[in-house]
Amino acid sequence: MEPVTLLTDRLVLRAVGPQDTEAVHAACQDPDIRRWTTIPSPYLLEHARGFTEQLVPDGWANDSMFTFGLFLPAGDLVGMLGVTMVSLGVGEIGFWGTKEHRGRGHVTEAAVAVARWAFTERAVDRLEWRAEVGNRASRAVAERAGFTLEGTLRSALNNKGVRRDCWIGSLLPSDLSLPSASPYLPTPA
Repeated sequence: MEPVTLLTDRLVLRAVGPQDTEAVHAACQDPDIRRWTTIPSPYLLEHARGFTEQLVPDGWANDSMFTFGLFLPAGDLVGMLGVTMVSLGVGEIGFWGTKEHRGRGHVTEAAVAVARWAFTERAVDRLEWRAEVGNRASRAVAERAGFTLEGTLRSALNNKGVRRDCWIGSLLPSDLSLPSASPYLPTPA
């Protein structure tokens, strides 16, 4: 699939490319991004180059991962968000926000926009969010975007060679008043 560009009230969501390598590299020097995500640490320019020039385009080309840079209209990078397809109709969302732009709702706004796109254009029926237990900022974004916290998975996340517990949540098309691509029969209450 060719990368798509989405517009929200305040953001341009588009695939990153070589022109964004330095901005991605600079953002990933933030200790919070390195702590809570699985990016390499230290994060070198070659890592950013591999991400913007190979990982992102390859993910779009083979429909395995849809990565969006979150940009202000003036061009400033405010975050990154991706949906990795984990099985038929199920994607896992991941995101980070740049230190300078945190706390302004940009990542939440992008998460809702990308979820709507995934549900309507990619036939996704379930988006999962996972974050290491303790990553309260990620959890706050997921909850504001409408994800339902489903619990804690023990030893379910590997971050730099260390197994960690993680929270898991989900967002369904019906949570955004959208139809599902496949029928869904919830367990009776």
